[in-house]
Amino acid sequence: MENIKIFACKSAEGFTQKICDHLGVTMGKIESIKFQNDNNFVQLLETVREQDVYIVQTTMPPVNERVMELLITIDAAKRASAKRVNVVLPYYIYSRSDKKDQPRIPVTAKLMAQLIEAAGADRVITCDLHNPAIQAYFNISCDRLSAENLLEAYFKEKQLDDMVIVATDAGSSKKAYKYSEFFECPIALIDKRRAGNDDRAIASTVIGDVKNKNAIIFDDEIDTAGSIIETAKILEKFEAKAIYAGCTHGVLSGPAIERIKNSSIQELVITDTVPLTEEKQIPKIKVLSIAPLFAEAIKRINEAKPLGDLFKD
Repeated sequence: MENIKIFACKSAEGFTQKICDHLGVTMGKIESIKFQNDNNFVQLLETVREQDVYIVQTTMPPVNERVMELLITIDAAKRASAKRVNVVLPYYIYSRSDKKDQPRIPVTAKLMAQLIEAAGADRVITCDLHNPAIQAYFNISCDRLSAENLLEAYFKEKQLDDMVIVATDAGSSKKAYKYSEFFECPIALIDKRRAGNDDRAIASTVIGDVKNKNAIIFDDEIDTAGSIIETAKILEKFEAKAIYAGCTHGVLSGPAIERIKNSSIQELVITDTVPLTEEKQIPKIKVLSIAPLFAEAIKRINEAKPLGDLFKD
C-alpha cells in the first residue's frame, strides 16, 4: 500500500486502530479540541499532500458533535492538498431518517450525504444501511459493506439444530430469507405495528412454526430494543426453544440494555460499528469486530482492486 494515511475522529480511535493493525500501518496523528466558545478545532499533525486519506468516524453521543467534527476534518484534509479524501462511516449517521413518510419532515440521511460531499469527500465507505437507497443520495462513490457473512459464520459455529430465522416485520423478510437460504432452514414472520415516532413497536402474532425451535432474529440495527423485545415475547409465547439475535449496528440507546438483560434472549450478537461503552457490556451481548472487513476494503480501494470478493462467503 502506497501514499495512504488513516486518521481517526475522537470516538473512532479504537476502531481505527484495529483497521491500522490489520493493514500494518501507523494511525495518522491528529489534534481535535474544543475552544471555550464551543467551537471545534481540528489539525492534521502530519502531511497529507497527494496522499490517499481515510477519515474514520463512529456514532456516539453527542451525535451532532460527531457530525461537525467529521465535516471539519474532511475540510482540513482537502485544504492540506490530499489527493483523495475517503470517509469511513461504519454506521451511517441519521440513516433512519431516509424518506419523507410524514408531512413537513426532513430527509436527514440525504442532507448528511450533501454535507459530506460539500465538505470535500471523494468517497464514502459504510456498512448495512437502514435503507440501501441511501447510496443513491451521493453523487460521489459510496461503498456499502455488509456484516452478513460475519454473523453467518458466528452462528454456523454454534451448530444449532432445528433453526428458524425470524423476520421482525414484513420489511425485514427479504433479509431473513437470505439468512434462511444460507442456513437451509425455514423462516417465520412477526406481525408488528409501530405507533408514530415513539420507537414503540407492538407484535401481535407469528406467521410460521417456531415451536421447539432455535429462533434467530437478524436485523440491521437495534436502537432502543423495543422491536426485538416484542419479537422475543411473541416467540416465547409460541414456545420457541431458545431465542438468539444478531445485528450489525448495536446502537442500544435509552432502555435497550435493561430490556435485553431482562428478556428471554439468550445471546445478542453485534458488531463494533458503534462502540459498546463499558456500562453497556453485559454477558448476553457478544461483539464481533468488523474492522478487518473495512481494512480489506481500504486496501483494495488504495490498490484500485474490486470490492466484489468481500461479499462472497
